[in-house]
Amino acid sequence: MLFENILQVIGKTPMVKLHRVGSQLACNLYAKCEFMNPGGSLKDRIGKSMVEAAEREGRIKPGDTLIEPTSGNTGIGIALAGAVRGYRVIITLPEKMSREKQVVLEALGAEIIRTPTEAAFDSPESHISVARRLQSELPNAHILDQYSNPNNPRVHYEETAQEILNDLDGRVDMVVMGAGTGGSITGVAKRIKELRPNCIIVGADPVGSILAGGTEVGTYKVEGIGYDFIPEVLEREVVDEWVKTTDQHSFLLARRLIREEGLLVGGSSGSVLFAALQKAPKLKAGQNCVVVLPDGVRNYMTKFVDNKWMRDNGFFESKMAAGQVGDILEKESNRPALVCAEDVQTIRDVVATMRQKGISQLPVTSGGVLVGIISERDLMEFIAAGAGDTNALVSKCMNRQVAVVGLHTPISTLQESLRQSNAVVVVDTARKPVTILTRIDLLDYLASGAQGQ
Repeated sequence: MLFENILQVIGKTPMVKLHRVGSQLACNLYAKCEFMNPGGSLKDRIGKSMVEAAEREGRIKPGDTLIEPTSGNTGIGIALAGAVRGYRVIITLPEKMSREKQVVLEALGAEIIRTPTEAAFDSPESHISVARRLQSELPNAHILDQYSNPNNPRVHYEETAQEILNDLDGRVDMVVMGAGTGGSITGVAKRIKELRPNCIIVGADPVGSILAGGTEVGTYKVEGIGYDFIPEVLEREVVDEWVKTTDQHSFLLARRLIREEGLLVGGSSGSVLFAALQKAPKLKAGQNCVVVLPDGVRNYMTKFVDNKWMRDNGFFESKMAAGQVGDILEKESNRPALVCAEDVQTIRDVVATMRQKGISQLPVTSGGVLVGIISERDLMEFIAAGAGDTNALVSKCMNRQVAVVGLHTPISTLQESLRQSNAVVVVDTARKPVTILTRIDLLDYLASGAQGQ
């Protein structure tokens, strides 16, 4: 086949029947291989669609600057279109996202600005706020905005959904997808339900995200799905059932897709497969379940694909504790009140507080909301390096990469966090600190046999 440019190759991805990972199911299990788009993900579709729509509407022209806040894949899709059509592309990317994504973006000519992972979506430091600030400062700069752009769900309504229907001659009984912006699951669900109203739409949402409902925000390592706010393009009512997924489920099942089916997928594909394995048992022989696998292995070579990374992060261990973080706090009803520092306090004040209270680390808040953590080590290194004196604000040397869990976070997730961090801050639904948990706190809880009582 001959194409005029790489953008014409986007879409029409293959549908592959899965034989081993779903062998226990009565129904047929099919994978829509969106990772086989030229940029490596289903986000190629919206990158092309949003750029072309903006050109048709006269909002952008070659030579302009396109700015996009993204977890990576949409940025790659836009950078791909920008390379072909002649745009300057600036991507704001949370620090959590893989180094591989940044390298691909840079190879496509995009400029990258990393933002703090822990910044809430409406924080001035978030990837969304930074993008908006850049747009106001740069001439001829535009944000296509995947979170609100109607061409995001539209391209999935018109193309992705129709491809699924065509591949299975309309016999689609269940579709399982992850949700990030929610554009793909919204567009696919609306089109398929028009023709197959009894088709069950299942959304996979990581523990720590609020897309499936609730308000408790937490940390998770899987990339590209989940958010701490509800994007405008997500119509939650089109999703019939949600499944909450953990990092361990996601990564282990993604590795099974690679090893047992030969599909070189990313971690969120494991999330989608986990959701399918929870919901598809209700389907009968002859019925069809489709899992949409959003991106590929290229972005995660130094993460879940790497055995050492999996071991270091505790994902190869199968025995996980039961219960929730709140169970630990209930058992320790006499815990001392949490002491916090405000980001406008001086280092001198924080050192005095640590000395007075006999503590070595403090959560740092801004208006009562968690923004970081400060330890004796952070203070010592800051002062010893000559970076500032004790009259400097604590915000200058605090650690913004703070591990966070909620009261309803599973103990297994807390275990994962404490394998990587010495301490984890427990926050309420408004992201206000409740307490700090350390490894000894978890050890005391597990040793007491509390989860078995």
